[in-house]
Amino acid sequence: MRADERARKTALYEQFARVGKALANPARLELLDLLAQGERSVEELAAAAGLRVSNTSAQLRVLAGAGLVASRRDGVRIYYRLADQNVSAFTGRVQDFATSRLADAEQAARSYLGDVAALEPVAPDELVRRLNDGQVLVLDVRPEAEYAAGHIPGAVNVPHDQLAARLAELPGGADIVAYCRGRYCVFAPDAVRQLRARGFSAWPLAGGLPDWRHAGLPVTAQASA
Repeated sequence: MRADERARKTALYEQFARVGKALANPARLELLDLLAQGERSVEELAAAAGLRVSNTSAQLRVLAGAGLVASRRDGVRIYYRLADQNVSAFTGRVQDFATSRLADAEQAARSYLGDVAALEPVAPDELVRRLNDGQVLVLDVRPEAEYAAGHIPGAVNVPHDQLAARLAELPGGADIVAYCRGRYCVFAPDAVRQLRARGFSAWPLAGGLPDWRHAGLPVTAQASA
């Protein structure tokens, strides 16, 4: 191979590597999961991820440089969003690939989430059927800001850290499907365990809101009254 051809090939693979480098940081992966819920300011993302604002801003610039996120300015604040929904689908595949190939990743997921399979997650198409039959209450256990940014139509928002205090608001005897940020979010599995311990019939939604979106199912940004 001639030197000029090798240089062009190297330049091509360097561009491919930019995406891998952007993902090679746990904080940046968490920020992408948070942005899959909707647009957020740097300050909001920092609070949700437990990071300093300066660090969050730096990590977001790396993601933007790889074409994974976009931003806009509103006064003194900068807001970030995913470049498009393909980013969320791609990062989800990366996470699934890691847990399928790395024993340490699978063990870490199970340690954090518990045995989610034992909770019998409901697939998005099955939830659609149950909604059409009027057989289910959909419970969004994400924080209020994420619910307001986009949620399954008709879902009731009870943030995970408020659930224990608000169980009396849920109708007795109802079948409940709870969802949160995605398949590696602990809020919905923990909510289902709490609900079952109190006698409710409850299941988590497989994949959470991202998988619902990827299935082409409707999402509304209008908060319920």
